[in-house]
Amino acid sequence: MYTFLTFFAFTAFVALYSWYKLRSEKLDSKDGYFLGGRSLTGVVIAGSMLLTNISTEHLIGMNGSSYKNGFIIIAWEVTSALALVAAAIYFVPKYLKMGLTTIPEYLEKRFDSTTRTLVALFLMISFIVTLLPIVLYTGAINIESIFNISEVLEVSKGQGLWITVVAIGVLGSIYAIFGGLKAVAVSDTINGYGLLIGGLAIPLIALVSIGEGNPVDGLVKVYNHSPEKFNVIGAKDSVLPFGVLFTGLIINQLYFWSMNQTIIQRALGAKNLVEAQKGLLFTGVLKILVPIIIILPGVIGFYYFGDSLYDDQDMIYPELIKKVLPVGLVGVFAAIVMGAVLSTFNSVLNSAATIFSIDVYKRHIRKNSSDKNLVRVGKLTSAILAIFAILVAPMVANAPDGLYQLLQQLNGIFFIPIASIMLAGFFLKKISAMGAKVALFVGLAFYILTTFVFKVDIHFVHIWGIEFLLNLAVMFGVSYMYPANSEDNQEDMHVVDLKEWKYTKPMAIFLCIVTIVIYILLGSN
Repeated sequence: MYTFLTFFAFTAFVALYSWYKLRSEKLDSKDGYFLGGRSLTGVVIAGSMLLTNISTEHLIGMNGSSYKNGFIIIAWEVTSALALVAAAIYFVPKYLKMGLTTIPEYLEKRFDSTTRTLVALFLMISFIVTLLPIVLYTGAINIESIFNISEVLEVSKGQGLWITVVAIGVLGSIYAIFGGLKAVAVSDTINGYGLLIGGLAIPLIALVSIGEGNPVDGLVKVYNHSPEKFNVIGAKDSVLPFGVLFTGLIINQLYFWSMNQTIIQRALGAKNLVEAQKGLLFTGVLKILVPIIIILPGVIGFYYFGDSLYDDQDMIYPELIKKVLPVGLVGVFAAIVMGAVLSTFNSVLNSAATIFSIDVYKRHIRKNSSDKNLVRVGKLTSAILAIFAILVAPMVANAPDGLYQLLQQLNGIFFIPIASIMLAGFFLKKISAMGAKVALFVGLAFYILTTFVFKVDIHFVHIWGIEFLLNLAVMFGVSYMYPANSEDNQEDMHVVDLKEWKYTKPMAIFLCIVTIVIYILLGSN
C-alpha cells in the first residue's frame, strides 16, 4: 500500500507541475502545439531528449541484454554522443535555418512532395508497428512486476499485463493529446532527471550492499565474479560484434539523433540555435553516463541471480529493483519508470500527430486548413494511434534475443532507407527525386528479405551497412537515368536566431575523446 501511495504522489506531482507550467500557453496554434511555441531551452531539450530515448525498453531490455551478454552492448549508447555532435554542428543549424516543423518537410525542399509523403507514411507505420507497442509492453512488465497487479486483481499474469498496458496507454495519450509538445517536454524534464537520480541509485545501493558499505569494493566484487561481462569489444558471433561500429551502427545513430522526428522535434522547438546546441551536446554527456543506469544493473543482476533468469532476461531489472530498493522508495522509482514509459509513448504520439497533420492532412486532404483545425486533427491522430498501440502491444512478448534487440531489428526496416536518402540529400547534390524514391523501396525490400524471410547469416547491423551502400548505388544509377531537375532549397526563413553557442566545438571535441577513452579502457579486458 505504501509503495502505491508514493507512486501515486509522485505521478500526481508531475501532472500538476506540467499543468501549472502550461496554464497560460497558447496550444491552439501549429507552433504552440507541435513545437512548444519554439520556446524550449537547452536544459528542457536535454531532459526531454534523454527521456524520449530512455524508456523501459532500455531499462528492461538493455539491462536484460547486459545480464546475458555483458558490456558489449554499450555501443548502442556511447556512440550516440558522436551522432549528437554531428546533429549540433551540422544538421540542426540547417533545420532551424529552413524553419522546419517536420523532417519530411526537408525532403520536399530537397526532392519532391511525393518523397515527403512516402517518408511521412513510412514513419507513421514504424511508430505503430515497432516503437509504441514495445514501449507499452516493457512498461507494463515493470509496473506489473513491482505492484503484482495480477495478484491484487486476482487475474492471470497475461491479463494483468493487458490491464497495465491499457492504463499506461490511456494516461500517456492524455498528456500527448491535451498538452502537445510543451506538456511532453515539461513532464519529461522532471521525470528525466528523476530517472537519472533514481536510475543511478539502483546500482549504487546494490554496490554498497555487495561491498558491505563501500561501493568501490562492491564493484570490484562484481568485476571479479565475472570479468568477461565488462568487456566492450564484442566477438564476431556475439549479440553486438565490435565490427558493427564501423558499418551499420553509425548510420543508425546518425539517423536516430539527427533525423528522427521523435527526437529532433525537441531541437526544432528550441528558442534559438544556442539553446538547441546546448540541449544536443548536454544530451551527449548524459548518454555517456547512461550505461551506469541501463547496463551496469544487468551485470550486477548476474552477480545476484547467476544464470537463473537467462530464459527470462527481461525480468532481471524488476527483480533487482525489488531486491535492492527500500520499500518506501520502490513506489517513487516505479513512478519515475512510469514517467519514462509515458514520455517515450506520448513523445512518439506527438511526433506522429505532427507528421500526419503537417505532412499528410494539410497537403493532401485539406490544403487551406487553419492552425486550430490542424491541432484538432493532431489530437484525433494521437487518440487513434494510441488505441492501435494498445492492441498490438501484447504481440511483442517472447522476443528470442530480448525486447531491445527486437526493437532495433524492427527499426532497421524504416530507419536505414530514410537515413540513406536524407544523407544523400545533404551531401550528394546529383541525387534525384526518382533515385531517392526507388532507393526507399529497394532498401525496404532488401532488409525485410535478408532479416526476416531468408535469415542470412550476417548480423543485422552489418546488413544495415550493406543496405546503405546498396541504396547509394541505386540512387546513383537511377539518378543517372533520371537526373535531378530542382535546386536544393535551404534559404534562411528567419524563424529563430542562428548565432552559434560559443562552447559547441570544445564540447564536441570533449565528447569524441571520452567515447574513444571508454573503448580503450574497457576494451582491454
